[in-house]
Amino acid sequence: MADEVTVEQVADEMFKMVEETVGKKNLKPGDLTKAMVQKFGGAVDKKFCKGAIRTLIESGRCVYSYFGGSFITIPRVEGSNPDKE
Repeated sequence: MADEVTVEQVADEMFKMVEETVGKKNLKPGDLTKAMVQKFGGAVDKKFCKGAIRTLIESGRCVYSYFGGSFITIPRVEGSNPDKE
């Protein structure tokens, strides 16, 4: 089905959000979930978004950081140029 949303699609959209806000705002898992429910409507729910977040964390694209709360951020590598992978 063309209308079916996959966990990978939601994870990609979440990654774009995190990437766009690096250095500007820290996003909580709930912020990402609300944004995805708003974007995809009834095609996703809280449990589905939790799976997408798990996909991001397990793939190493994002990490949890703890600054008075849990936030999802891009992993930082000391001494590396962020433009080169």
